[in-house]
Amino acid sequence: MEDEAKPVKRSSQRRENRKCAVQFLYQWELNKPEQLNDALRVFLETLEQERDYYAFAEELIHGTIEHIKEVDAEILAHAANWKFERIAKVDLSILRLAIYELLHRRDIPPVVSINEAIELGKIFSNPDSKRFINGILDQMKNKIDRPLREASE
Repeated sequence: MEDEAKPVKRSSQRRENRKCAVQFLYQWELNKPEQLNDALRVFLETLEQERDYYAFAEELIHGTIEHIKEVDAEILAHAANWKFERIAKVDLSILRLAIYELLHRRDIPPVVSINEAIELGKIFSNPDSKRFINGILDQMKNKIDRPLREASE
């Protein structure tokens, strides 16, 4: 009897782009560059795929940074008893990305943004971050003025 090879589970291109976005947002938080586009170009050149593979990541990065004050205000509003400085930088990057998606990417169902954030927390952070990220995003979803399980555009 022949052994059948099990298929290798691969992340979707969108998840890979979100991972890329979180990594860049983390780097950006630690050392904000003078020229965002130059820093992003250099960052993307270090990755395995060609730059156009990461077009979705670039959209997410630009959108998150463009709306950073609004996004951070939401994090502060929902992170009861947490000082902003105490939030782990990787968790902050994941939350920023997810909240940007929830507020400004109507083409992405809110549950997808929330689930992706939790998965990113499993990849990049510690086991406790899942609860923290989920807690904040669970509160955020109550503010969403559209169906949670479908894109609205």
